[in-house]
Amino acid sequence: MAVKISTPEAMFDLGKKIGSQCKAGDLILLNGPLGAGKTVLVQGIGAALGIDGVTSPTFVISRVHKGSLPLIHVDAYRLLDGANTNAYLDDLDLDTERESGVTVIEWGGQESARLSDERLEISIDRSDDVRDVSANAIGARWSGFSL
Repeated sequence: MAVKISTPEAMFDLGKKIGSQCKAGDLILLNGPLGAGKTVLVQGIGAALGIDGVTSPTFVISRVHKGSLPLIHVDAYRLLDGANTNAYLDDLDLDTERESGVTVIEWGGQESARLSDERLEISIDRSDDVRDVSANAIGARWSGFSL
């Protein structure tokens, strides 16, 4: 399943659509190049959860935002060059709050996928001004999901 997104506002709205379908314990992995719109998508997810002010956690690695469900926003970009990314993710202690909130991991690769057998993997391709956003719904939790 894929959609074309041509503006930041449309990316935000897509995030709101995704966020409105989220439940406690959900894991969403976002992948795409720098400037693809990952954080704007997370801002939309946050808006659907009643959260304003979502910013990129690039330099702090993770942020928890309070809303109808907590939003645990992780940016794994700086962890990618580490010798053992799995250990870094474990050090973030994501399991502590993950079951009661929605966890969104930007740059969420194989290391992040191991956190749950039930996850939504979203890829953003920005080969031009129009973004191609595709989703891979993994596990029964995301059965029937569409963008």
